[in-house]
Amino acid sequence: MNTKTFDIFGLDFPCMDLNVNIDGMPQLNQGARIQEMSWQGGGKVSSGMVAAARLGARCAMAAALGDDIYGRFCYQDFVRHGINVDQVHMREHSTSHLSVVLSDRATQTRTILFRMGDVKALEEGELDLDVIGKSQYLFISDTGPLSQKAARTAREAKTEVFMDADYYSETLAEMIPLIDIFVGSEFVFDGLFPGAREKGSDFWEEACREIVGRGPRLAVFTFGERGCAGFGEEGFFSLPAFSVEVKDTVGAGDVFHGAFLAALLKGKSHRECAGYASAVSAIKCTRIGGRAGIPDEETVEKFLESGEIDYTEIDKRVEYYRRGLEYV
Repeated sequence: MNTKTFDIFGLDFPCMDLNVNIDGMPQLNQGARIQEMSWQGGGKVSSGMVAAARLGARCAMAAALGDDIYGRFCYQDFVRHGINVDQVHMREHSTSHLSVVLSDRATQTRTILFRMGDVKALEEGELDLDVIGKSQYLFISDTGPLSQKAARTAREAKTEVFMDADYYSETLAEMIPLIDIFVGSEFVFDGLFPGAREKGSDFWEEACREIVGRGPRLAVFTFGERGCAGFGEEGFFSLPAFSVEVKDTVGAGDVFHGAFLAALLKGKSHRECAGYASAVSAIKCTRIGGRAGIPDEETVEKFLESGEIDYTEIDKRVEYYRRGLEYV
């Protein structure tokens, strides 16, 4: 029986995303018509937590935001999804981070322009470490001192550490022994195993096994349209990606991680968790931005059973985020 107060405790530095969908990137001194535009909260763990909460997980966030309109929107979006915000600190007279995300339909790529706000990052003295022990999972994505401290605290409290590893660094490699569930992107795969991409999918199992050998009980790598692969105590698995009509890939990885955690909490096998998370991420990609297309549980299950996506509830969210700043 789970006696923890929260299923997931997330640590992040959220931002605001202005998502802009265009048919193709213009040349210099030319323009492009905006086909769709949407204001949505961003941040790797932040969007993953929204996905997990939307799929039924009890979530709590620790973060720092400016008290500008973007920070207030991000805060309200956590609240709107039922995420505990007792440790989300609003900095007075501070600006939040803002990203302008240009999604190109023709190439299914994205270009991100970002403005760093002046909001000060969360400090160790502001983080109630006891809450980590009251959570089943600690969800992190960076390797800074605060995340390292939180991971060590989690280990002592028997809270599992889930790492969304999107970018390779030597610090990330050094942190692997502190991680229980390691989910890495193809870019991290390339950093950890230089030249391995040439070996193709035949090397995926060996790579996952090597990561588990460093400490985690489960290692998963995501390879975009090539699918994902993982290895843990249940053995090796690899799964293809779902085929959907992609509108926007921003946040696909973030949503995958949050959905993977939600599936673990539902008691699914590792293979089932990967398939479930892939389905949630695929559905998200059919709508603009990192959060508008996140489905609820009923929509995911229907998609897994029939391949059909029910947009009844999703498109209400699309409309909400399209007019997002009007609600602040």
